[in-house]
Amino acid sequence: MPSQGAIVLIPVPFTDLTALKRRPVIVVSNDAYQQATPDMIVVAMTSNPTYQQYTFMITTADLIGGDLNRPGFVRVDKIYTLAQSLVVKTFGRVNPATIERIRAQLQEVTARTSEPPH
Repeated sequence: MPSQGAIVLIPVPFTDLTALKRRPVIVVSNDAYQQATPDMIVVAMTSNPTYQQYTFMITTADLIGGDLNRPGFVRVDKIYTLAQSLVVKTFGRVNPATIERIRAQLQEVTARTSEPPH
């Protein structure tokens, strides 16, 4: 069972659902969720250095286990619920500060916006 903060390799669907490609993701759901369900909630990682809103860079210095061969970019706006059985490999684990940064950006991206006047 992957734990929160684990960096795992899984087949990720393209946004148009036409194909899958193996990609690293970070597990953001907590361990109680993983124990209660066969699923996990993850955010995407990419090596593409295009800075976008809700994206930030991590390096090996941001890990408490494992190694990144080059900087990775966390895409907090790319959220997936996937079966834990899809995990092909575990690369490492991000540190608590990185999990908190992801959590803060998830809160921002899902925050209530003001409604337009009626």
